Amino acid sequence: MNIPNKPIVARRSPGSSGEKIITLAALAVGGQGGGVLTNWIVAVAEASGYRAQSTSVAGVAQRTGATIYYVEMCRDTGRMPVFSLSPSIGDVDILMASELMEGGRAIMRGFVTPGRTTLITSTHRIAAVSEKIAPGDGRVDGADVIEAMGIAADHVVAFDMETVAKRAGSVISSSLLGALAGSGALPFERASYEEVIRASGRGVEASLRAFGDAYDIAKGDKPAPEPEVVALPVSVLNVPKRLKKSWATLEKRLLALPDDTQEMTGLGIKKVVDFQDIRYGHQYLDMVEKVVALDAAPFDMSNNAAKYCARALVYDDLLRVADIKTRASRFERVKDEVIVKDDQVLHLTEYFHPRYEEFTTTLPRALGRFMQRRKGIDAFYFKHFDKGRRIRTDSLLGYLSLWFVSSLRPIRRGLLRHDSEMAHMNTWFATVLKIAKTDTALASEILANYRLIKGYSDTHVRGMSKFARIMGAIDLLNGRADAADWMRRLRTAALDDVEGDKLDGALETVKSFAR
Repeated sequence: MNIPNKPIVARRSPGSSGEKIITLAALAVGGQGGGVLTNWIVAVAEASGYRAQSTSVAGVAQRTGATIYYVEMCRDTGRMPVFSLSPSIGDVDILMASELMEGGRAIMRGFVTPGRTTLITSTHRIAAVSEKIAPGDGRVDGADVIEAMGIAADHVVAFDMETVAKRAGSVISSSLLGALAGSGALPFERASYEEVIRASGRGVEASLRAFGDAYDIAKGDKPAPEPEVVALPVSVLNVPKRLKKSWATLEKRLLALPDDTQEMTGLGIKKVVDFQDIRYGHQYLDMVEKVVALDAAPFDMSNNAAKYCARALVYDDLLRVADIKTRASRFERVKDEVIVKDDQVLHLTEYFHPRYEEFTTTLPRALGRFMQRRKGIDAFYFKHFDKGRRIRTDSLLGYLSLWFVSSLRPIRRGLLRHDSEMAHMNTWFATVLKIAKTDTALASEILANYRLIKGYSDTHVRGMSKFARIMGAIDLLNGRADAADWMRRLRTAALDDVEGDKLDGALETVKSFAR
């Protein structure tokens, strides 16, 4: 995301000199201290001889909407002013957003007015649910939002306030307050803000550091923090001593592959062995070697096979989800994200809602098929067990519950889910090998189609449905010079929207070829 590192600095918003009511709206996601920020602003205003009122409209949980905090203030003239309870379109002097896209949404809702509104926003990103559920890469490019802010707002202060807060050991509410103070949008002295922070009595020193850094950046006296370069996680597999010899046989087979394929295949081996065992790694290499035998330099099809065969073998069943949620690396990542200090204890609650199909496919294949055939059993499950479960993995009982599920990995091959996944994968891979004999470009795109299948529950069902529809078009495309291009277009259409409307249109075009 191309966001300028130099902060866009505001001066003073109209109406901030005290002649009329000043309106301020702050958009924040849960856990970012929006309520604390609002209380600080009200306290600063009242300490500076202003009357102030704050309200809030709660957003929806799970990152589908931010809470809107609204503040109105004016000079205390001895008369009680009439304040509004919520922001109005075209009537906001200062708009604060705790995340870049929240600033963009504020513009779309009409809260940012040219010639009037000072827009203060952090440029860091928190992926929205709409971005996460997209079948492909649903991330929105922030460069367009930054450009829109420059057009829509009178003045803009935009830099990564989350990083400023983290480096100071605080939370973003502190750096947002500093940016507000440094913007000059309110007629209050810096000292008045700092006094309010000191009076809060909690995390004072860290909050003052974050406030001061953000204040200096907003004033232009200090450069904005450099964007953090997020290093891709290095795949590390700790092989027990008793398995070193078996692992060496995998490495020997890897080194026998063409040089151009070894890096991707090496990552795939680590992924599948971590998921199951050494034997699973040999199964994976069997698949890759069959594709390599039909390929030639630069081995694009073989690299796709290395990538997507690993993806097909590593599916998201209950055992894998439980395994991931009980790993030490997950606890460390969460602690880093929420900035857990040494004197604090992290309480981590995981949400599970396995459907009946997921429950039965986690059973031995014979028992699972029996339960799927008996309609009375599913009705009993829906009545008594079909509800979300919240499991505290920071507690011993909660952790052991998930750990037990993850420990069933040695019997995974005997479970119904593994049977169904392998049957589906074998059909797909047989099609790849058949097509690769005459059209390696099309076969490479068919391999990449497995990108559509991911996750579990409804996400997995939607992906399987789209995958099946695209694979159904192979007979219509096979033999055409542009078959690979059209297969890629179908997959792109499937990845572009959740509902599948674009895919419908693309499939109709392909069907027209046969008319």
